[in-house]
This record gives sequence, structure tokens and C-alpha cells, in this order.
Amino acid sequence: MSVPEVIPIKHEPDYRTSTIGRWSGGQFFASVTGAFSEGWTGGDWEKHRRWCAVLHRFDGAGRHLDSRIEFTGTTADGERSVVDAATRLLDAWLDALPERQYQDIAVAPFTLEYEGVRFGLVVEGRENEEGEEVPDVWVELYPDGLGFSAPWDGEYDT
Repeated sequence: MSVPEVIPIKHEPDYRTSTIGRWSGGQFFASVTGAFSEGWTGGDWEKHRRWCAVLHRFDGAGRHLDSRIEFTGTTADGERSVVDAATRLLDAWLDALPERQYQDIAVAPFTLEYEGVRFGLVVEGRENEEGEEVPDVWVELYPDGLGFSAPWDGEYDT
């Protein structure tokens, strides 16, 4: 089964997709997440795990419009305090979305880099020799680590 043009994502209150939904300008996916820069290979991870508030906005058809990202510190700075700061920032951004409603969404894959960190909903996996997708193709939300795959019902793996 090939990757659909828009990926359904189920809203799950009090879990990893609790801050997704629709607003007067389209759809949104928001989160507080820890991220490592591309190419980081390990060692001294507390100094390299950066926490951030992320708000991706999409039009009504699910096409990426823009992303707002702000890092609030590293785990070494005190994880609880930097996560709390990111949460307060994200809450303010969400409060500014007119007619916000938390609910299921369906958005197209996209990718961007911000301060050396990959963000986006990225098609992963491989193709066969004819360039066709094989069954182990999925879509990964970076840097959150949520994986979406067939039957493309909005459920995800972590």
C-alpha cells in the first residue's frame, strides 16, 4: 500500500497527540519535544538534548503553511524547568489560534531544518528496483518519534 497524500492522525487527549486539531486557518500539530541535532552520535546527551515548543500549521487540505519552533534549554539546564518553559510558550501559541478545536487531522508530509534539527512528517522506508514502495514504508514525525503506517488509520507507533 502506498503512502497517502495526507496522513490521518488521531487526536488522543492526554497523550502524544493531545495538541492537534483545527483552527480558522486550517489544521495544526503542536508539541513539546526533546531533539538532538542531525549527526549527533552520542555522549554527554544531557547537554545535547534540546527541548522546544513546536507549532506546525497547515491549510484546510493539509498542506504545510509554516512552523513556529523555539528552543527553551537542554536537559542539562534542568529538564523540568525547560519543559515547563516550552509548555507555557506552546500554550500561548495555541491560545492565539482563532476558533481552535482539538480533533483528528490529516496532513501532507513535509520536512524542514531548524538550528540543525530535522522537523517534519517524513516518508521513510525503501523502494524496490522498479522504484515502487514496499510494505515497510512509513511516515515518521521528527523529532517526536511518532511512526504512521498502513492501514493509515491515524494510529501511530512510538
